[in-house]
Amino acid sequence: QPALVAKLSRSAPDVVVLDLEDAVPAPNKGEARAAAIDAIVTLGAPEGAPLVAVRVNSVRTSWFDDDVSAVVAAGVGAIVVPKLESIDDVRRLHAAVTAAGATTTRAPGATPLLVAGIETARGVADARTYLADGFAACYFGAEDYVADMGGERTSSNDEVRFARGYVALAARVCGVAALDIVTADIADAERFAREAAEARALGYAGKLCIHPRQVALARDAFTPTEQQVDRARRVLAAWAEANERGVGAIAFEGQLIDEPMATRARAVLSSIN
Repeated sequence: QPALVAKLSRSAPDVVVLDLEDAVPAPNKGEARAAAIDAIVTLGAPEGAPLVAVRVNSVRTSWFDDDVSAVVAAGVGAIVVPKLESIDDVRRLHAAVTAAGATTTRAPGATPLLVAGIETARGVADARTYLADGFAACYFGAEDYVADMGGERTSSNDEVRFARGYVALAARVCGVAALDIVTADIADAERFAREAAEARALGYAGKLCIHPRQVALARDAFTPTEQQVDRARRVLAAWAEANERGVGAIAFEGQLIDEPMATRARAVLSSIN
């Protein structure tokens, strides 16, 4: 929807994802693809603009190859691939990107980032077998996962607790950033904040947003507070002093500090950049 695309940058997201999959009925796939090509150019033009990504159709659809060819030629920053399930799916993805790149005049090194959508039972179960194969990030799609499982979606997220944690684990093992589930109720800021806090505790690096009003909530959830940053610096200073004295664990403000705690403090400081 071009009218919505024009407003996307106002909320200052890190990445804008144009959807050619679930949001587009089958008869409108070609029209949506053409609109996405225009949007890639429009959204990516201003200096400091967010990275522009396109969620293409699944590798198992007839639209996939045309989607990839079109968005690569347009200079998309990232390709989001939904419902990946196997290394065979990933091989087809790489083949499509390579074929598309061979027919364009893109500069060397301008290959788009790849983001894996993990949204089915098989996709979750086999995530570790394919995530390390060229992906910069992945996301967990709870809605499609629960539908594939034949389960019932609830606000408690109990039905996705295992899969949500496993995707974060697989992403960490494979060295890719994990992005958390969408919060479908765009009016429920409290639920979004709760889910974002859960995701951060699990090791997710960010959260998918389906409405501009959710962007600020996500940024607040995944950005350390001044108090957290200050404490992380003090922890690391105390830890460095302890190391100089040859001490492997210290008491700091009533809490035991050891290497895992120091690692978390470093992660806090790293995340502010």
